[in-house]
Amino acid sequence: MDSEKTWANDAWKSVFEKVKFTSEDISVQFPSMTSEGCYEDTHAPWAWVVGFWPGLLWLLYEKEHYQPFKDIAIAREKTMDGSLDEYVNIHHDVGFMWQLTSIKQYELFGNERSKNRALRAASHLASRFNINGRFLTAWNKNDVSAADPRGLSIIDSMMNLPLLYWAADQLDAPRFKLIAMAHADTVLKEFIRPDGSVRHMVEFDYMTGDVKSYYGGQGYNEDSAWSRGASWAVHGCALSYKYTKEPRYLEAAMRTADFFIDQLPEDSVPHWDFRSPRDENTPRDTSAAACAASGMLLISELIEDETKKAHYFDAANRILKSLYDNYCTVGDDGQQGILTGGAFNCPKGLGVNCSLIYGDYYFVEALSKLVTKLSSEKEASIAEETAI
Repeated sequence: MDSEKTWANDAWKSVFEKVKFTSEDISVQFPSMTSEGCYEDTHAPWAWVVGFWPGLLWLLYEKEHYQPFKDIAIAREKTMDGSLDEYVNIHHDVGFMWQLTSIKQYELFGNERSKNRALRAASHLASRFNINGRFLTAWNKNDVSAADPRGLSIIDSMMNLPLLYWAADQLDAPRFKLIAMAHADTVLKEFIRPDGSVRHMVEFDYMTGDVKSYYGGQGYNEDSAWSRGASWAVHGCALSYKYTKEPRYLEAAMRTADFFIDQLPEDSVPHWDFRSPRDENTPRDTSAAACAASGMLLISELIEDETKKAHYFDAANRILKSLYDNYCTVGDDGQQGILTGGAFNCPKGLGVNCSLIYGDYYFVEALSKLVTKLSSEKEASIAEETAI
């Protein structure tokens, strides 16, 4: 097998061993970003990042069956019940929270309590749909721009739609899928530019549904191209195609992926914004790299054209190998995170050049996809040799 692919097996083993070690030391409830190498707690059980640590542990458990990972993931999921019951602080990121935790546990073990949690979360998300504007509102309050939160939607929303697609299947309730697709269509129209670059925030008139303003959000400005927002679009559009098989979502996934790939620097790890001023000190964002690469691997699985399939797989593989070679902390026990070089919010100077739990999650998710593909190719090769 091609060594440019099989590196992932070594990376997977190394990351598994690292997380075995760090999981004993990470005492916070829900890690968010690192400070001096150690993960800090979110301090908010309803924060959008709380699903990534248990989700990461489930990804590793699924292949390695290391019991402590299962125990921690289940305990964290139970803790999240408080925010689900409270309701008032729940936002549009419930997919990040319960897709990676409750749905995963239900898929692995058939836990009905977990299924119930995810269905309640899906109902919360569906209730945020604005019928006139055909969009899902993002937050309950807004501290990042002048936008009225009642009409504000953001590109991150695309990663939460699988929760609605899943609920539609579980309940045989098309309304969830119809809401998800209506929102996705609005994203294609108002967030994704013709060149494949992506806006972070769009404010709609919450009564008429008309667009009022565009905001830079965590990007450089309203006309820029925040790289993590681009990754949400690449991955999120691919997921919408996976669940609906509507060609427009695959086209959008490829268009945003092509823009992302074309903008990458020499080491294939993006700067925090593709259109910000750049020099040797401009921060990268490894979380954007990991999420986009995982999305590109999904595109390569879903697309039929063999040339394009190879194009997106190879791009993802280059990004991930660079992350492992240049930004991975394997072997450094002073770093609890897996990837350095993450950028949470550059405009505010928050969480720059640190580990981000969602960057770690998507890196492990992408590695899992690569390892699974390699295993399948090996089994097919053995079967072919046996047949001969």
